[in-house]
Amino acid sequence: MCLAIGAIMLAPPLPAFSQSLAPSGQAPDSTLSPAAPVAPAAPAVTPPPPPAPARPAHNPGFLEELGKVLKDSASHLSSSWKGSQKTLEDLNAKTKDATESLTRVQSVITGRTACPMTANGAPDCVVAAEQLCKGKGYKTGKSLDIETAEKCSAKVYLYGRTGAPGECRTENFVTRAICQ
Repeated sequence: MCLAIGAIMLAPPLPAFSQSLAPSGQAPDSTLSPAAPVAPAAPAVTPPPPPAPARPAHNPGFLEELGKVLKDSASHLSSSWKGSQKTLEDLNAKTKDATESLTRVQSVITGRTACPMTANGAPDCVVAAEQLCKGKGYKTGKSLDIETAEKCSAKVYLYGRTGAPGECRTENFVTRAICQ
């Protein structure tokens, strides 16, 4: 009903007709005043399209809803399982690294290996510690104790004097190392 009233209200105006009618059988009098001028018609407005009929609400059944719930639960469970599996793999890798470091045999080795001099004149005792450990059958080592001695020519010792600059030199030795 409302649509019909709206369509009537939006319809273009009808043309105006003269109200004077001649009695039947007589011709209309041309002396009568012409019809009043008609105002130009307003542009026609097209009515909006009628609204689409509402779709009936989808009413899923029990089995369809149960299927959705199970599908969502399965995908959530799958993602949770993958996260847990990754966590366990990381934990296993860390445990493996820790047990490997515990099973490596470490020993304290004693000996005496000279530290070679580097280009800048400093002793390189890292190389001496590794040489000491490799000499005892191990792969690597780190120095624990270093002994420093001053080595002079025999003349200095025979005459009981202290060495002049340049007559004596300092030597370094690794005496203990941790070997693996």
